[in-house]
Amino acid sequence: MPHRPAPAYARTAALAAGSLVLALAAGASPAAPAPAPPPPSAAAPRATAVAAAPGTATALAGYAIQSTAKVADSAAAVSSPGYAATGWYPAGPRSTVLAALLAAGVHPDPFYSTNQKRIPSGDFTVPWWYRADFLVADTNARTYLDFSGVISAADVYVNGRRIADATTVTGTYTRHELDVTDLVRAGTNTVAFRIRPNDPRRQLTMGWLDWLQPPPDENMGIVRDVTVRRGGPVALRDAHVVTSLALPSMASADLTVKARVRNDSAAAVTTTLAGTVGPASVSRSVTLAPHETRTVVFSPADEPALRLESPRVWWPAAMGGQPLYSLDLTATVDGLPSDTAHESFGIRDVRAPLNADGARQYVVNGRPLLIRGGGWSPDEFLRWDARYAEDRLKYAVNLGLNALRLEGHIEPDEFFDLADRYGILTLPGWECCDKWEGEVNGSEAGERWQSADYPVARASMAAEAARLRHHPSVASFLIGSDFAPNRTIEQGYLDALAAADWTAPVVPSASARSSPITGRSGMKMTGPYDWVPPGYWYAKREGGATGFNSETSAGPDVPTLDTLRRMMSPAELESLWKDPSAAQYHRSPSSTFSTLRLYDAALAGRYGAPTGLEDYVRKAQLAQYEAVRAQFEAYARNAKDASAPSTGVVYWMFNSGWTSLHWQLVDRHLDQGGAYFGAKKANEPLHVQYGYDNRAVSVVNSRASGASGLTVRVTLFDPDGTQRYDRTVTGLDVAGGGASTTALTLPASVPGLATTHLTRLLLTDADGREVSRNVYWLSTRADVLDYSRSTWYHTPTTAYADLKGLSSMPRSAVAATASTSADGRGVSTTTVTVRHTGTGSAPALLTDVHLLGAAGSPLLPVRWSDNQVTLWPGESATLTATYRTADLHGAPPALRLSGWNTPTTTAPAG
Repeated sequence: MPHRPAPAYARTAALAAGSLVLALAAGASPAAPAPAPPPPSAAAPRATAVAAAPGTATALAGYAIQSTAKVADSAAAVSSPGYAATGWYPAGPRSTVLAALLAAGVHPDPFYSTNQKRIPSGDFTVPWWYRADFLVADTNARTYLDFSGVISAADVYVNGRRIADATTVTGTYTRHELDVTDLVRAGTNTVAFRIRPNDPRRQLTMGWLDWLQPPPDENMGIVRDVTVRRGGPVALRDAHVVTSLALPSMASADLTVKARVRNDSAAAVTTTLAGTVGPASVSRSVTLAPHETRTVVFSPADEPALRLESPRVWWPAAMGGQPLYSLDLTATVDGLPSDTAHESFGIRDVRAPLNADGARQYVVNGRPLLIRGGGWSPDEFLRWDARYAEDRLKYAVNLGLNALRLEGHIEPDEFFDLADRYGILTLPGWECCDKWEGEVNGSEAGERWQSADYPVARASMAAEAARLRHHPSVASFLIGSDFAPNRTIEQGYLDALAAADWTAPVVPSASARSSPITGRSGMKMTGPYDWVPPGYWYAKREGGATGFNSETSAGPDVPTLDTLRRMMSPAELESLWKDPSAAQYHRSPSSTFSTLRLYDAALAGRYGAPTGLEDYVRKAQLAQYEAVRAQFEAYARNAKDASAPSTGVVYWMFNSGWTSLHWQLVDRHLDQGGAYFGAKKANEPLHVQYGYDNRAVSVVNSRASGASGLTVRVTLFDPDGTQRYDRTVTGLDVAGGGASTTALTLPASVPGLATTHLTRLLLTDADGREVSRNVYWLSTRADVLDYSRSTWYHTPTTAYADLKGLSSMPRSAVAATASTSADGRGVSTTTVTVRHTGTGSAPALLTDVHLLGAAGSPLLPVRWSDNQVTLWPGESATLTATYRTADLHGAPPALRLSGWNTPTTTAPAG
């Protein structure tokens, strides 16, 4: 997470208290785009009916909330059944205070213009009450409250009695289990949380820093489910499977099952723990003394069926399938169920050793892979919407990404379930620039730790480890971000991870800082975070394509015109293209990133000064396409270098938590522009690309198997389409697994070639089918970088490439035909054939196809096979778009075609 003013080399076992146990974690919660708030008169949630069966867990349906400044009644009264919460606001089961107020219509849309400034932050400087009723029909079973995700701390009451205070229920990433059996009555019961205000600089919670304008309530609230668990005399906890895959054969896998059985009664009891682990069955009887806890272990040594032959192995997307197994256990007493446990898990092996150059190289199931990732952000108000999260994960797969980094803001369980399903590796970890690193980051933000913080940090680590360990998508945990922990903090983390049977790699920091125990991080955090030219990425220095860059990009990303008009006022849009020095509210609260000065200077210097808003956005999409494409291409090309290879790159960021002007491959409304399609082009499985550093044309193959008999054709054109160079190379072979081969190197100069020119690369397979098309707009005048003045966030450019010749390109005509079909399962596919129908020789540069739905607005989300294609006269391209049929709302789909030098037109989509 970028943040600091200097220097350049870096940016900045469970606790028990009575019946309270800390052990799991909280997380972030994104929301669907532009959610329609319910009316302010929405009723408070009804009492939640709690299931009676032992082993069940029922999540509270929601809360009534109110500021303590407006509640004069005692805590005992507020937390008692029958209390009249008149005038309180309804809140969902996972909701910050401000999320609830927004849903109730109290404040206008904070994602539009500067509306968020109008929300008084003073409303959130006092605690807020969260109150919920639940119904219990049978009090024979034992009853527990189980929760995490409290921001920042809370006093907890049940039926008028305080059962925990804010000194214990503190920290977002801690889990708490409270035995309330003696307090629960038949009928209506009440739980109330008095939530303390959040300050991420002082508490081990979460913050936003320079990602976006921080929410006025600092996300105070409860952002994970509070569940009511029922059980018999024996509680079953911490059930999990530790997998060990035989490598390199993958012919077998050992499964070790562990679970804690706890006698919560005052008498000795014998329990039988039995169930299934994938295809295997296990069973064992255990006698427990009163209130005794024991860990039961099933291993292949005593249960031979736990050695699986020919296991179904989990792979990241594009490397194989994503099969999952299930663990199902039941603890019985006298033949009756007392508690149950259920968990899915995957069999895979993830390692991340340091290579000869000290860079961290991830290896999955024995196969090294280049991490092509993005930084993930939840919704600014931590609202969770499973469909919206799934849409973004599908976008990540569509882009060819294989990993997402979660710096703090660690999402709820459903997120990791989705990542498991779609084969997206996740890199969770603690965040920088606040209390989490306050003890080790010198003068930067975040207070120094007090004695009470150490057990909270360890409990947070134990909680997250226990929650995430079974997800095959979780590839490591970063126990530091900009800074590595000191020995005491690190030891606490490592002890918690070991106790949880954590098997994935542990990385000390996302920067180049080492930790006392784990050692070197194998990562770099050299930026940039603001605009740099495409050629920057090819130099093996600073943020260039060598090693593992944990967060980096060319900074700003101006969304499509559709999105801009949804997020900014007319006056703000006017300022956007006219005034580079204007502070942009939708960029960042940081003074470093508050304006688009560097970006706008490059845009004007390379493409020419914008003549209006549409021209500004048009040039922005072109610039963002080339910048993002170059970043991913450079890292891909250098992945197998003999010296200082690239091992991973995390684009900062994949998405933003609100309507933003920077750090995003996809915008808040899931619209896609140049950055998205530049990344998608670069990450093609079999890809032809140009090297800005050495003019080499290379073929990169990220498929598992090699390819042979390939043909590369390279053609250079003036902007008007005049051909100046053409060469074809046949019989190319390239190995798989990220290997590359050079087809040819373009000459340093080509007679007659215009200063601004186009380079078209075509890759065909042995059967003559086109498998990759890549078009660059280049200049005979190179961008010139001044590395001597590099800062932590960018390297200055002293001379710009001259791409102004693109403005003189002749207008070109493009037409499209389309057909649409539905699969009967709620998914539609529109197949579009785009043709260059113009005369002359000029190409149609970066032709964009947008699907339109009801009222002519963009149909989103949509996953394209390709888009923003460049076609020469007579050429055509067939694209497919996949989307939810219901998102059409009964309207027929339509097409909108636009491009650099083509007029905007619309056409039916079948």
